[in-house]
Amino acid sequence: QVHLVESGGDSVQPGGSLRLSCAISRSTTSSYFMAGWFRQAPGKEREEVAAIVEVKRGWGGTYYADSVKDRFSISQDKVENTLYLQLNSLKPEATAVYYCAGADRSPGAWYLPDSYMYWGQGTQVIVSS
Repeated sequence: QVHLVESGGDSVQPGGSLRLSCAISRSTTSSYFMAGWFRQAPGKEREEVAAIVEVKRGWGGTYYADSVKDRFSISQDKVENTLYLQLNSLKPEATAVYYCAGADRSPGAWYLPDSYMYWGQGTQVIVSS
């Protein structure tokens, strides 16, 4: 079982920055774990933002949506069991609820919500002048 709690959402002006956090609690460890960020704007479908994939035998990687790869950065603190999303040069279209997601089995495409079994409650980001 995996429990996810996001924080860090806020209201910022265009061009500003935010760092979102996702505290991850896992009752067991697995040879595969994928942690990602998605966002959902009002009236739109949930869309992928970024993800980190880990496999115990060394394979893995970091992935970004094309729309954010030059401005957002995903990282993790394994000691604190926290996933981060650094959002820079924010634009109004980044306004959305940002969700942290986790998967510990049945590896799937990082950009598909159905690949994840666990979801946080979301944290609101508003970019407006």
